Amino acid sequence: MQKIRNVFDAILKYGHDEDFVPDASEEFSATSAPAGSPEKIEILRRRVELGLPLWHQDDRCDYSGLTGAIRPRE
Repeated sequence: MQKIRNVFDAILKYGHDEDFVPDASEEFSATSAPAGSPEKIEILRRRVELGLPLWHQDDRCDYSGLTGAIRPRE
């Protein structure tokens, strides 16, 4: 068994992802999670794990309709 010592060894053993084409299967659905939220980051992580495209054309693209915590100035 070859020991992987660096990224070049990994590429030689497993190949590279230049030819990777994501598969938009049934699991690929839009999300309303706002950009940068922990929920959106988790969704993006799962999409990568499942080999899905990162971005769905119907993902939330703005912050309209969201409310946030307002902290009074001290």
